[in-house]
Amino acid sequence: MKVALLQMTSGIDPQANARTIVDAVAEAAAGGAAMLFTPEMSGLVDQNRARAQPHLSAEGDDGVLAATRAAAREHKLWVHLGSLAVHGDDGRLANRAFVIDEQGEIRARYDKLHLFDVDLPSGESWRESASYAPGEGAVVVGTPAGQLGLAICYDLRFADLFRALSDAGATVLAIPAAFTRPTGAAHWHILQRARAIESAAYVISAAQTGTHEDGRATYGHSLVVDPWGTVLLDMGEEAGLGFAEIDPARVADVRARVPVLAHRRAIPGVVSA
Repeated sequence: MKVALLQMTSGIDPQANARTIVDAVAEAAAGGAAMLFTPEMSGLVDQNRARAQPHLSAEGDDGVLAATRAAAREHKLWVHLGSLAVHGDDGRLANRAFVIDEQGEIRARYDKLHLFDVDLPSGESWRESASYAPGEGAVVVGTPAGQLGLAICYDLRFADLFRALSDAGATVLAIPAAFTRPTGAAHWHILQRARAIESAAYVISAAQTGTHEDGRATYGHSLVVDPWGTVLLDMGEEAGLGFAEIDPARVADVRARVPVLAHRRAIPGVVSA
C-alpha cells in the first residue's frame, strides 16, 4: 500500500499552514495514498509566545484540525496530523498528534511524552516544559497502514517507548518531528533506523524543514524505513509531498527471520559488581 508524507516549513499563520495540509490531502489522495502523514507542529511554528498566543486554542476550536478533518472526509483519506499545539486541561499546552479516519473522525490522540529541554553546543536553548505538559501514556491505533504506534520528535531518543509500542502490537511507528539541524545531522538517520530495527516495524517520520518565519531552522529528511532498517524514502531538505510503498507482510517476514520481539525478556534489575 502507498503512504504519503508532507514535509513542511510551517510558518506563523495557521490558515496558511492549513491550506498547505488541505492541498496535500487532495494530492495524496489523487496519488493513490491510503494515508497521509504530516510533521510535528504542522499548524504553527512560532517562538514568539505573544504573537502565537491568539492562534492557540482548545482542540475543539482549532482551525487547522477542523480543516484537516474536513479534507480527510472530502477525499476519503486517513491522516496522521503529526501534532498541533492545543490548550490542555491544566492550563498548559499539549503537543498533540491526531489520527483522523476517512470520515474525518478522530480515531486517536497522543500527547508528546518527552519534552525537549536542552542546551545545544550551537548555542540553541530549548525549554519545551516551560509551555507544555507531558503526555501520560503510549498509544497504538488501527489504521490502513497497520497498527500504528504514536510518538513525536524527542520521543525518538527513548527506546523504552518503542518497546512498549511494539509489545502492544504496533507494526508501524509514526515519529513526526521538527528536529534541529545540529541534532538532525548527528542523530536523525541513525535513531530512525535503530527504532525500526529493534521494533521490527516500519517507521514513518514526516518532518519540518528549512528556515521558518520565526527564525528557527529544521533538518527535514522525512523518512520511511522498513523493518530491516532499509531507508525507502528520504525527502532531503525540500518542502513538498513524498510517497512510499509499504508491505505489511514485510513485518511478519522480518520478525520471523530475527524474532527479537519473541526473545525479549524483562530485566529485573542491575547488579553492581
